[in-house]
Amino acid sequence: MAEKVFLNDKLVDIENARISVGDGGFLYGAGLFETMRSYNGVVFRLDDHLNRLLASTKALSIEHTYSKEYLADAVQKFLEANDLAEARIRLTLSSGVLSQPQGKPVATLLITAAKLQPYPAEYYKKGVLVVLCPFRQNVTEPTCGHKTTSYLSRMLALKQAHEKKAAEALWFTTDGRLAEGCISNAFLVKDSRLCTPATNTPVLPGIARKTICELAIANKIELVEKDLSIDDLLGADEVFITNVIMQVMPVVGIEKHTVGEGIPGPVTKRMQEYYDKFVKNNCENKK
Repeated sequence: MAEKVFLNDKLVDIENARISVGDGGFLYGAGLFETMRSYNGVVFRLDDHLNRLLASTKALSIEHTYSKEYLADAVQKFLEANDLAEARIRLTLSSGVLSQPQGKPVATLLITAAKLQPYPAEYYKKGVLVVLCPFRQNVTEPTCGHKTTSYLSRMLALKQAHEKKAAEALWFTTDGRLAEGCISNAFLVKDSRLCTPATNTPVLPGIARKTICELAIANKIELVEKDLSIDDLLGADEVFITNVIMQVMPVVGIEKHTVGEGIPGPVTKRMQEYYDKFVKNNCENKK
């Protein structure tokens, strides 16, 4: 864990960091967060992370005074203060405490990080097992599609998946459409065509998801964003899941069902290569 955190407007030693018991993020889950990854001291697609965060603050009426430029600068100062190059970074912005006497909340900003612990190399070479989440994603829930601090249901589902020796659990909506993983976006390959649930399913507009979509288009891989069913999932030639920490993770088993030939497929491997190259061009070669 980093020795210092960025709390509100300054760097603070971690043992001295304090958040009010009246904070809305603690009391009501009224907060948002971004999980980011840095390579060589450069945060992967930081601008996209902050754009997503700020769009969600507007959509969910979480008031704050922070600009994108301020947040980007705070992240960089935080990394430099902790001498972090390869890191898993979390930026949390909550509704804060209702101030007196103005009657307006003062948002809480917290940036923390830990040294990156990559997933095992075997996961990428041989693929992973996923299970079907027993819970359902309610399409009328206003927080769907936003990365809020109300994450308990996701963590419960992920815990159950891990107990079954699976890497992830895939969620479906209440009307039976494939949505996303607990901490990832999902992609299917059928007849060399790449398919993924549309963001208005709703699903979180993942930063790695966005990268994969852009790379597919740039490399002339047919991409379709559409409603997907359990039959589409089980009938896929390849499946992979993404987030900025795991990057592109091949899925070779869904419960007792074997995906394709039970090994990472050719399109998945291509997307892994494209993603790695994109990271090197945008992060690793900048310093």
